[in-house]
Amino acid sequence: MKTPIIKVLQVKKHFPLDGITIKALNGIDLKIDKAEMISITGPSGSGKSTLMNLIGCLDKPTSGAIYINGQLTEKMDADQLANLRNKQIGFVFQNFNLLPRLTAWQNVELPLIYAGITKSKRRQIAKQKLTAVGLADRLEHHPNQLSGGQQQRVAIARALVNNPKIIIADEPTGNLDSKSGQEIMNILKKLGRQGHTIILVTHEDYIAKQSERIIKLKDGVVV
Repeated sequence: MKTPIIKVLQVKKHFPLDGITIKALNGIDLKIDKAEMISITGPSGSGKSTLMNLIGCLDKPTSGAIYINGQLTEKMDADQLANLRNKQIGFVFQNFNLLPRLTAWQNVELPLIYAGITKSKRRQIAKQKLTAVGLADRLEHHPNQLSGGQQQRVAIARALVNNPKIIIADEPTGNLDSKSGQEIMNILKKLGRQGHTIILVTHEDYIAKQSERIIKLKDGVVV
């Protein structure tokens, strides 16, 4: 029997805006198993990003409960949520979010600085993760010296440095051509086979169909 690493139970998220209430999520139930690869899809405004932020511990629900690896997130304070994020969740974004003045390995080592890892150990881990995504020969390159696909590989390597159990990828192929996008998907699928839980947020059908399961949202509910 598979064990859920993420449980979302009757989750609602409402935002006040100009005197009215925006119901971004309106009663979501969802279980994601360890090492499962899923896609969350839906039209703009369906609640994809809101759900991603809640699962990623970047925000808290208005009501309902979210369990990450057995831990109830709504009872946690900001420091506890940050600690959970840093140790269990890696993020990959559409715009890569790399610092332009830093080399590839310096971008990758950033989370390790915050984790208090020594300089020599940081360099070793960063090199290992960049090698794992096929960038062993690009360690000293800056983002503007890399293609879009290579920049996204750096971002994936950065997401992996703390060995997270969960990787949340928000439109990871959105800024890439189809060839580079497929290369990124191949890396994510490989990480899934290695035991990471992969959550893709995407509006692209060909990306979503490569997951084991597709969760489709509309108007804040699973359809």
